[in-house]
Amino acid sequence: MSKIKPRIKLPKTAKVGEIVTIKTLISHAMVSGQQRDEKTGERIPRMIIHSFEASFNSKEILNIKLEPSVSQNPYFKFTMKVPGAGELLCRWIDDEGSVFEGTKSLEIA
Repeated sequence: MSKIKPRIKLPKTAKVGEIVTIKTLISHAMVSGQQRDEKTGERIPRMIIHSFEASFNSKEILNIKLEPSVSQNPYFKFTMKVPGAGELLCRWIDDEGSVFEGTKSLEIA
């Protein structure tokens, strides 16, 4: 698989206790394993992102297990109550064991 760069949107600054919206997107084909190769007729092996995790300052805030029915280029939007300044880490893991990570910093306004 080519080098995949996840996209993460998080405000640069927020107040302690504020609810912020986080948006993530990753480019991934999400092959379900049901498709067949047009030339050979053989099934194309499943290759999906099977988990997505988000943590803030090493504390887990979201953990999602994905199934083959999730569309390609999965997009997640979720909220978080700001505990203070820190770093958001988002991690996607696919069936090959490839791990795609992205981080964003958040400062207190």
